Amino acid sequence: MVKQFSTVSCMLAASMFCTAPLTASITLVQQGDQDFRALYESVDANRDRHLEFLRNLIATSADGEEAVQALVAERFAQLGAEVQTLRLVPTQLDMNQEFAAEETIDMTERISVVGKLVGSGGGKSLLFFGHPDGEPQTPESMSGWTRDPFGAIVENGRVYGWGVADDLAGVAIMAEALDAVLSTSGTPAGDIYLGSTPAKRNARGILAILNEGYVADASVYLHPAESEAGLNDIKAITSGMLQFRINVTGRPPDTREPGQTAFTHLSINAVDKATVIIDALKQLDADRAERVFHAPLNEAVGRSTNLLVSGLNCGEGSSFTQVPTSCTIMVSITFPPSEQLNSVQEEISAAIASAARHDPWLAESPPEIEWMFGTQGVEVPPEHPLYQSVYNAVQDVTGVAPVVNPLHSASDIRNPMLFSGIPSVGLGPLAGDFTQAGRFDEWVDVDDYLNAIKVCARMIVEWAN
Repeated sequence: MVKQFSTVSCMLAASMFCTAPLTASITLVQQGDQDFRALYESVDANRDRHLEFLRNLIATSADGEEAVQALVAERFAQLGAEVQTLRLVPTQLDMNQEFAAEETIDMTERISVVGKLVGSGGGKSLLFFGHPDGEPQTPESMSGWTRDPFGAIVENGRVYGWGVADDLAGVAIMAEALDAVLSTSGTPAGDIYLGSTPAKRNARGILAILNEGYVADASVYLHPAESEAGLNDIKAITSGMLQFRINVTGRPPDTREPGQTAFTHLSINAVDKATVIIDALKQLDADRAERVFHAPLNEAVGRSTNLLVSGLNCGEGSSFTQVPTSCTIMVSITFPPSEQLNSVQEEISAAIASAARHDPWLAESPPEIEWMFGTQGVEVPPEHPLYQSVYNAVQDVTGVAPVVNPLHSASDIRNPMLFSGIPSVGLGPLAGDFTQAGRFDEWVDVDDYLNAIKVCARMIVEWAN
């Protein structure tokens, strides 16, 4: 039997953004005669001012998400943008080709801020988005910090702070890039959208903006790469992902004895039955590894799909002599953009059902699947103008040709593409010691932060005019 927690719209629209493979060999358009030196020099000349906004965000994060978003709204307004603040509980948002169980969602009201700078007319529109919310501020998560998490300390070329890499830097970059453009070349022709939208705990704040009707010709998710590769790492592919639980039941022995070890042969041990299901999942994983192929994923990690059994919770946990009568198996699976979410769900369900049919107990007491989270994978091919614009900008600013890292599963670049058909890529400055990875003293490289501002400013000028 299958328990579905929310409605899933799994049919993948025929779209070049979701199905075209990303090949290793790419041919990019020439940059033309446009000179961006004045733009870059403006960013360097205003280095301290561009860094000041990021440092203010870090300091303000001590007062919570709402205080941060108030500061962001003020900054967007300073840039001449029309600012709208949206307050929604995440379950009020429509999702497309994606679902999440309510227990995985923070049910508090979340705040999204969007700024729209109306262009002078005739250019293409561009949406930047990042998330202002960091990890929960707890004594445990702060215990290893050697610097004040909210001091915005700049030291040895790095700025340190709570959530600076995840993702206050992304929010700051979009505002400072637009500021640099307005200061150097004036209002771009196309509309520019800035979205500061929460993402942690399945907030999906970017959907608040898209649900509101905001659309653009392309979007850029600004977030430092978790790979710690900085601007050399472009997110243009994200695998789909499913997270689910499988509940397996057993039967206790017919005895009133508190110790059941001597009666084990008269019981059905749920651990044994969970092993049957785990073996079936391992076989499915091996089978999929042989027949599911996506060139960039395979080149990067040697496989295009992976299934992980991440946990097994059985019995009382503290008893050595009680027969476990229930087991919960925790599982996740990644799959390439060329596969559809619902077809992967069907494969998993079929494999579990087949294993159950061949076991006398499980045939009578079938496992229950709880689908906790699922999303479709997407990709932007290298010949797409958005990818080429990002590639050229990064190469021009840093002198290094960036590469696509296809291993960011369920990246937020998926949301504009799945919901609104807006092609989307992700990039961000060099950063490290992410709090979400259990590290301390989270940081962003200052020079690469400024480089990211230059990249985005160049994109605005090139894309929107």
